[in-house]
Amino acid sequence: MSKLHTKIIEITDRIIDRSKSYRKSYLNNITAMEDDNDNDRSSIACSNMAHVVAASSALEKNSILTNTQPNIGIVSAYNDMLSAHKPLENFPKIIKAAANQFGATAQMAGGVPAMCDGITQGRPAMELSLMSRDVIAMSTAVSLSHGVYDAALCLGVCDKIVPGLFIGALSFGHLPIIFIPAGPMSSGIPNEEKARVRKAFAKGEVSRAELLKAETSAYHGEGTCTFYGTANSNQMLMEIMGLHLPGAAFIHPHSDLRHAYNIAATQQAISISRKSNDVRPIGKTIDERSFVNAVIGLLATGGSTNHTLHLPAMAAAAGIKLLWEDFEDLSEVTPLLAKVYPNGSADINQFHAAGGMSFIIGELLDEGLLDGSAKTIWGENLFDYISEATLKDAKLIWNKEKSKSYDDNILRTVKDPHQKNGGLKILKGNLGKGVIKISAVKPEHYNITAPAMVFDNQEDVKIAYNKGILNRDVIVVVKFQGPKANGMPELHALTPILSNIQDMGFKVALITDGRMSGASGKVPSAIHITPEAIDGGIIAKIQDGDEIEIDASNGKINVNENISKRKITTSEKNTNLNFGRNLFSLLRSNATGAENGAGLNLINN
Repeated sequence: MSKLHTKIIEITDRIIDRSKSYRKSYLNNITAMEDDNDNDRSSIACSNMAHVVAASSALEKNSILTNTQPNIGIVSAYNDMLSAHKPLENFPKIIKAAANQFGATAQMAGGVPAMCDGITQGRPAMELSLMSRDVIAMSTAVSLSHGVYDAALCLGVCDKIVPGLFIGALSFGHLPIIFIPAGPMSSGIPNEEKARVRKAFAKGEVSRAELLKAETSAYHGEGTCTFYGTANSNQMLMEIMGLHLPGAAFIHPHSDLRHAYNIAATQQAISISRKSNDVRPIGKTIDERSFVNAVIGLLATGGSTNHTLHLPAMAAAAGIKLLWEDFEDLSEVTPLLAKVYPNGSADINQFHAAGGMSFIIGELLDEGLLDGSAKTIWGENLFDYISEATLKDAKLIWNKEKSKSYDDNILRTVKDPHQKNGGLKILKGNLGKGVIKISAVKPEHYNITAPAMVFDNQEDVKIAYNKGILNRDVIVVVKFQGPKANGMPELHALTPILSNIQDMGFKVALITDGRMSGASGKVPSAIHITPEAIDGGIIAKIQDGDEIEIDASNGKINVNENISKRKITTSEKNTNLNFGRNLFSLLRSNATGAENGAGLNLINN
């Protein structure tokens, strides 16, 4: 076991120093909640408690009212339209039965919304997507607000759902809280075949019927999508931050092993509840070390670009100020160990079979690239998270040996990585700051200089492509897509057409103050440009024909023109606020910049 890398110690220390006042205030809030009478059911008036137990069984009523045993709150993102969340339908029944078995109770505390970016790509609802994270956070807080729980279990999987649950959970930081995932669907057609058909459809070479057949063969059952986008990145993060049981992330939803894990998670919530001798409040379990480990995990696995937004927002909820420079500096010492689609051909099930999280965590710990002293909800600390469980006689048997890599095309060691540096880069220059995911981009495409073609929305990009206007060396600039402008939608629908232009032999890249999917692919995409256009960002000054340079190798992004005297162009104000978009105007107008999470300003509250 190597000593922790000096650079990681240095970065952790500066985050601690930068966050000192915010973190102190947050921890003081936890202490205040711990000491508050409202935190104990025994102080709640009888009439109030009557409402708490009105629908409970006689046995449960007695346990809750006498306040002798833990009562576990369940917050779920269940709906049966999202494949990833459909399995959560029966989880509360399993949890309640398990709680009763272990002498405790569990109640469904509340539900939170869960929308799917895969469904809303290129549609009006995508403008609600990122903002839904904050709605989920607030919904989680509402769910836990009754003050009758000794611990909680958060059930969620996908893009904004887990970060939202996390932020909401941190607002009740005095409670021990464990996250329970659903697991991935079984493998369908290879993701590369799905991408091939999408590109062919964009060229007009295959019919819509052929496209639909490919899509439904890829997304075909219950569980998360099998590519390594934001949903699966979420599960990696919850595990490497010690909020899952070890090995829980990528087990199939309906396996006996998943069922046993759900029971074990319930038992563990009871074991660390406020009525136990081993209380582990989430707000004290999660600290600066947890977030440094999270960023390293993201970099080492080539995870979703969306987490350059989510992790700063999640950190702020814990009184911690995490910046893009921390991502950048950690990327210098973090090798890319995993190749999972779109960064490689393997899907998440193959990643798990090849060694999965046990290998990733164990390998990084062995080489001093994770802080094993970070606290967790299970075991002593992160060193216990190399464990995986198997089933014997319907009980979990823990293997505490690190998994090896069973396929070095998927998982490699620190000494022989896929890349020496992490899968994300921070870009800086006269255009501001942005993010680029390079793990799926070939090195020959890291650097591109080309004239700009400027658009105010993705639909106009598609029109230009269909007219053949983009068939040349070009940097496509899509502005007025930031959080304040229209909620920062993903522009993933542009991926097939930009890929086709690249396949023609042209140099092509994307620059936007919006987002790409967590499954960003092979075309270099400078995203999350901040300041955004509507906030006076330089991206608003770019005009057709301006020469722009993206240098992902050195982390630079510049427009090679003298544009200082140009007026900032404005987009026609979006007056199309139907499909619920009008309800999010307050969140949009108050959103922080991309580097600070593109959402609620929690660090100063």
